Amino acid sequence: MPQFVDLSHTIRDGLVTYRGLPPVHICQFLNRADSRRHYAPGTEFQIDQLTLVGNSGTYIDSPFHRYADGEDLAALALAKTSHLPGLVIRIPACKPWQAIEASLFRDHRIKGMAVLFHTGWSRHFGSPAYQSEHPFLTEDAANALADAGVALVGIDSHNVDDIRSDARPVHSRLLGDGIPIVEHLTGLDRLPDAGFSFHAAPIKLEGVGTFPVRAYATF
Repeated sequence: MPQFVDLSHTIRDGLVTYRGLPPVHICQFLNRADSRRHYAPGTEFQIDQLTLVGNSGTYIDSPFHRYADGEDLAALALAKTSHLPGLVIRIPACKPWQAIEASLFRDHRIKGMAVLFHTGWSRHFGSPAYQSEHPFLTEDAANALADAGVALVGIDSHNVDDIRSDARPVHSRLLGDGIPIVEHLTGLDRLPDAGFSFHAAPIKLEGVGTFPVRAYATF
């Protein structure tokens, strides 16, 4: 029996993942009491209504998030998001605004892999420090990942780019090469360094580039 490790944050009413974007709103479109008049005695249902931006919780970026002619979530092949051989790159004693360099993974074989960066920053999720001091990948690291032919890049931090700058070189290079990005992971400390499969398939949404996923690993 395989082991399953949940790598996603829980989405709940009022959640704000990215400061400046609206919170998640979850309500009942039809509650159980009102539903009873539509069904046989003893039968009831709840139908929920959600309002949220795609950048909520643990989410995936497809190329369309950055490029108008890139693949949207509906076009993103399952082979790019599911059953990927995984590798965890650990950044011990991660500091505020830590820049993650290519030297951390140059000695690894990463072609075709989901490369997940474990910074430990997910412990700050929901606090001001989570966004204001987050670790990030350098442009050189993004170029090295793309040049090596990785399948997917994930991080347990607020953003793969340094948001102190308006430029987004990491998103631009990875998504420009068709490499999906999963941000706001959690639980990477529960994974082995390698020898697992990573899964983060989004729902099949047309004309949308970013949406929450139930990211998980199996081994």
